[in-house]
Amino acid sequence: MSLSPAFLDELRARTSLSTLIGRTVKVQKAGREYKACCPFHNEKTPSFTINDEKGFYHCFGCGAHGDAIRWMTDQRGLPFMEAVKELAQAAGMDVPAPDPRAARRAEQTRGLHDVMAAAQGFFEEQLGGIDGAEARAYLQRRGISDATRRAFGFGYSPDSRGKLKTALKDFGESVLIEAGLLIDPDGAEPDSGKTSKRDSYDRFRGRLMLPIRDIRGRVIAFGGRILGQGEPKYLNSPDTPLFDKGRTLYNIDRASPASRRSGRIVVVEGYMDAIALAQAGFAEAVAPLGTALTEHQIERLWKMADVPILCFDGDSAGQKAAIRAAARALPLLRPGMSLAFATLPGGQDPDDLIRAEGSAAMETVLGSSEPLVERLWKHEHGAAPLDTPEQRAALKQRLSALTDAIAHPDVRAHYVQAFRERYDALFFARRPAFASGPRHSPRTGGGNWQRDRRGNWKPPLPPAGTEVRAIGESGMEQRLLRAVLASLLRHPEQIALHREMLSGLQIADSALAQLLDAMIAASFRKETVETQGLLTILGQGEVYNMAKGMLRADTFTFTPHRMTADPGRAARDLDEAIRVMAQGPELEMNLAAATRRAMEDVSEANLSAQQQALTAHRNHLARLAELAQSEDII
Repeated sequence: MSLSPAFLDELRARTSLSTLIGRTVKVQKAGREYKACCPFHNEKTPSFTINDEKGFYHCFGCGAHGDAIRWMTDQRGLPFMEAVKELAQAAGMDVPAPDPRAARRAEQTRGLHDVMAAAQGFFEEQLGGIDGAEARAYLQRRGISDATRRAFGFGYSPDSRGKLKTALKDFGESVLIEAGLLIDPDGAEPDSGKTSKRDSYDRFRGRLMLPIRDIRGRVIAFGGRILGQGEPKYLNSPDTPLFDKGRTLYNIDRASPASRRSGRIVVVEGYMDAIALAQAGFAEAVAPLGTALTEHQIERLWKMADVPILCFDGDSAGQKAAIRAAARALPLLRPGMSLAFATLPGGQDPDDLIRAEGSAAMETVLGSSEPLVERLWKHEHGAAPLDTPEQRAALKQRLSALTDAIAHPDVRAHYVQAFRERYDALFFARRPAFASGPRHSPRTGGGNWQRDRRGNWKPPLPPAGTEVRAIGESGMEQRLLRAVLASLLRHPEQIALHREMLSGLQIADSALAQLLDAMIAASFRKETVETQGLLTILGQGEVYNMAKGMLRADTFTFTPHRMTADPGRAARDLDEAIRVMAQGPELEMNLAAATRRAMEDVSEANLSAQQQALTAHRNHLARLAELAQSEDII
């Protein structure tokens, strides 16, 4: 009888592993996990851990590892189906009725596991024989110790078209083909009834062989490295009923328990990299199998560590692989789950670095890994020149494409903010009036903020003699400013996100300026300030009445069809409007300075550029003011 993976996953999810094990073993709480003395070997100090959240147990002493079903079969000695039935009864689940076809597939799978184990034994035997001399010499040159060779199961496939086929003939030719060990030149499907016109032959010939194992340590495929000249340099088994290269990670059976000891998982480019790291003491290393990192592999990595470290070569190919993995991860990101990136020195792989500088140098590389957001920003920032407005706009567009790919709304919002801060710091310098000293939260009493007579915090004033044109002197600016303030009244959580830029605005209308000051000051409070709280702070009077009028207007957004627009779009438009308002006075000051220089025959080209920038800004302002539909904002 065969059971579907979905049924078994549900059964594991419904079973409290700590409760199950606690029926026969004394367990005690240890943080988020439980611990006990291992029931599989004698020990006095507990090294046996139980993780209910992830549904597994593991002993750091003897290596025992498994889930609820494995516990019932290994510790209780029950057959698989009896274990499942007992757990299902306790969980209130019905075991599915037998499916003859599924039973045949299960039997077939067991046969494939047997043939792969036999092939592994054959390859190991060949490595120790006369034909394996060249392979043994290669391992010696690479510095692979005998202990590492045995631990990873190195073998050798003779340079022959039929030695493996002959050695494993008792399994049957069709099974060997299905397992990916033989190549059928005519492509006949197993059990199809067709007769091949040409003989099948060994897939791996004259190669150093490495078994690829599943999480339970069973051989499911092989990787072979050619010795001497030839292509491909590395050859993996094809996809089979046991092996899906997009769902498998090399060395996962050894790296998974090691990751729980070290608290991290490291992803390298190839299996020889993972082996070199393991030999140097970094047992928590895995590698994809000839493909870019897939969604399934990323999800599997997150089961071992919240922030896996991708350590790829520093050359162009390695960095492209890192960015492909970063882009693949974006739709999957969720709170706490991300990626980090460690870059090796140019031209070096892990083995090169460890041989040249030792394990400490490798630890330094891993310890200096940078977060996903930083790696994405650096890549996009360096992807193209940023000399013209069009090139800078292209950077902004590329960053927006990245954030749009993130499915989780909270994670996406934080990436938008992080990219915005980096973009603004790069292209929009703070105006001198507000760059005269460090900014501190007014709660600390530091920086340029000061208390008024009532004890309320007020933003800093420009230094004496500084000429700054106030916002709101033109009709378009007035309309856009009122729309922005109305939006902030309705969504006070947005104030803190834009506080730095809002505090730099000079507003011509005293009532609007007072309203903005009150909102900024309120955003520094520990507790979240809501709309009603803002109105209470304002008290009675002209500003209070103006704010109430804004709230009585129709629902505000910067986007057309505002009743159906998504909140993310509205937030992006609000961000854009605030930045456009903040840029206006600075652009006009730059134009004035360029005009003075042009009158002195210094740079007419610079004057033209400043004029074009200000014209573009005013057109942008007009578009936003129109979108704001300020007839609804009282």
